[in-house]
Amino acid sequence: MANFGVHMEVGSDGVAVITISNPPVNSLAPQIVDGLKTAYAEAMRRDDVKAIVLTGAAGNFSAGFDISVFKEIHRTGQIALLPDVSVELVVNAMEDGKKPSVAAIQGFAFGGGLELTMGCHARISTAEAQLGLPELTLGVIPGFGGTQRLPRLVGLSKSIEMMLRSKSISATDGNQLGLIDAVVTPKELLPVSRQWALDIAMHRKPWISSLRRTDKIGPLSEARQIIKAARQQAKKTAPNMPQHQVCLDAIEEGVLSGGYAGVLKEAKVFKELVLSDTSKGLVHVFFAQRATSKVPTVTDIGLKPRKIKKVAIIGGGLMGSGIATALVRHNISVLLKEVDSAYLQKGLTTVSVNLKRLVMRGAMTEDQMKKALSLLTGALDYSEFKNVDMVIEAVIENVPLKQSIFSEIEKACHPHCILATNTSTIDLNIVGAKTRSQDRIAGAHFFSPAHLMPLLEIIRTERTSPQVILDLMTIGKMIKKVPVVVGNCTGFAVNRTFFPYSQAAHLLANLGVDIFRIDRVINNFGMPIGPFQLQDLAGYGVALAVKKEFQLAFKGRTFESYLIELMVESGRNGKNNGKGYYIYDQGSRPRPDPSISSIVAESIRRANIMPGGKPISVTDQEIVEMIFFPVVNEACRVMDEGVITRASDLDIASVLGMGFPKYRGGLIFWADSLGSEYIHSRLSKWAETYGNFLRPSKYLEERAKKGLPVSLISPGPSQGASKARL
Repeated sequence: MANFGVHMEVGSDGVAVITISNPPVNSLAPQIVDGLKTAYAEAMRRDDVKAIVLTGAAGNFSAGFDISVFKEIHRTGQIALLPDVSVELVVNAMEDGKKPSVAAIQGFAFGGGLELTMGCHARISTAEAQLGLPELTLGVIPGFGGTQRLPRLVGLSKSIEMMLRSKSISATDGNQLGLIDAVVTPKELLPVSRQWALDIAMHRKPWISSLRRTDKIGPLSEARQIIKAARQQAKKTAPNMPQHQVCLDAIEEGVLSGGYAGVLKEAKVFKELVLSDTSKGLVHVFFAQRATSKVPTVTDIGLKPRKIKKVAIIGGGLMGSGIATALVRHNISVLLKEVDSAYLQKGLTTVSVNLKRLVMRGAMTEDQMKKALSLLTGALDYSEFKNVDMVIEAVIENVPLKQSIFSEIEKACHPHCILATNTSTIDLNIVGAKTRSQDRIAGAHFFSPAHLMPLLEIIRTERTSPQVILDLMTIGKMIKKVPVVVGNCTGFAVNRTFFPYSQAAHLLANLGVDIFRIDRVINNFGMPIGPFQLQDLAGYGVALAVKKEFQLAFKGRTFESYLIELMVESGRNGKNNGKGYYIYDQGSRPRPDPSISSIVAESIRRANIMPGGKPISVTDQEIVEMIFFPVVNEACRVMDEGVITRASDLDIASVLGMGFPKYRGGLIFWADSLGSEYIHSRLSKWAETYGNFLRPSKYLEERAKKGLPVSLISPGPSQGASKARL
């Protein structure tokens, strides 16, 4: 790689400038760490070097340690792949070296990069630089002394906030907190840093060892209270993630026993965390998200994305207004069409409300909101559609209506306009059946609320052109979504994979398991909410429409429950009218509604599947397995049919689209941690009692027989036939 490595240049002033160069983000690969050790040893040895400035190439300091090393450790189990940075480099060579170091920071200094700067005796930065320790998002803690030096530089409370929330700050804020010694212009950065280093060497400025400072830790009793409060908060916000408590353990060790003892504690527990299941899951998701940007026959054939300046959205309801919000927020003009002026005004107002809420949350400024609203216009017909680059249809799940709309927009739009649908379940070939524009029809499936949820599922039929898919991927990234390209079938990848999720919950309910217990168990597993509260939020109309689609598409392997119909008959529609499985009072948290017991009892009577007429007895683990193993089973079919490019795409889609716990690595990664044999055996046992809904797929059966992971996608007739889609 060009310019890869660590370079040292000694000036006539006696300052050695050591530069980290590992494009594009100057990650601290083991070779870079070795290069830093060599450069520091040489600088300390040379008589013509009085002081050192440490900086990064190409406008950034460093994004931190090379995460691919974690991935290799997880693959091999070889913890020895981790270089000794904390003591050998940061303490011995830098902080306790006989010549002072000053960090010259620009761009970003994250993770190990920021930790290197804190091992220096001063930090000079440009104003726009970003500083942070985001290691907990990867299941580990800062490992190069960050748990010890950050509290001593910015104070205990602020440092805990930055580490536990993985919150970055600007250099300007860092200067006010004491993390940065001076903020300068980019032009001044190196000259000021060089002079500062010389001033320390000549004793004109103080020689400060961050690790030995105690002035910002505060009294011991106060420090203990701060750490105790942080522990209690972490138990609430991150109950299944050990790295938060371990980080506090390391901080506390330093407070009680001194900075160096804290460094040794940090180094020990860091290595233990690297090998934890949580780190394996989070690192897997990190790389899975990046892999989604590579799509065979789309991103590897030399195409360039076209400019999408204006998008028309048909339907200003919950989804349409959310999509419009996401687009105008990121400077893309939107033409919102509705059937009459009342509906149109309601849609435009919803977009405005969405943007105002973003301002209230600090996600955008008033000026940005005004700019976004200026990009939004309304329409009651197709006369302006000739000027748009893409149309996104976002009406109700009604096949004739969608077919009619696509016939109309095919005529109204220019020949290269992308014709997309936000349908969540309906086969795209059916949607576009009455058009002659199959090559420019694609799915753009947003998840609700569309302006907040990060996933964009892009659906490609056998005829959709690669250019259309590339353009959709590009616009997805422009509006800060993670695009995942999938094949065409009923429900596509995400909703098809998860259609057994609610059905399995209904199966358990009809077997006499308390629905509120089911929700609690699934929430404790790591899902944001349980399956019944999710149905309340989505609305029963959506659930009934989707239910019919899946019953038609997957005859013989769905579970028939009468519960939703009975809820509707009783005048309930979930959060929409404040009455569902839960009661929704304005300003209060949802609370279980015990009066639904009679409705559940009637559903149980109609289903008539309870063995011996008595509720079954299940453990919490069995509830989790009976909910999620049918989902894994359907994911096996999705993989076998080639609906997805790679198994990890389902992992990232399950995390970003359905809220599957990120620290478990996504649905398929989690399934592999349990093993195909175990999942197959459990499903087989349940299928004997409860029927085809739980019968293992042929794909899963083959994996189990051979002892292979669920995630292996071997070539087969069905997958080969689907390659044309992806």
